[in-house]
Amino acid sequence: MIRTIVIGSCVLVQGVFVRNAGNGQIAVRVGDKVFSGPPVSKAA
Repeated sequence: MIRTIVIGSCVLVQGVFVRNAGNGQIAVRVGDKVFSGPPVSKAA
């Protein structure tokens, strides 16, 4: 499943969901790198 997270104040990263960190953040994989951050909420 593709998910989007926020890194910094205005940088978004979109990648394949890896895991839920348990503190409100998730990890996504982009190529061979894994990024973690808060998920972007779904639009209404």
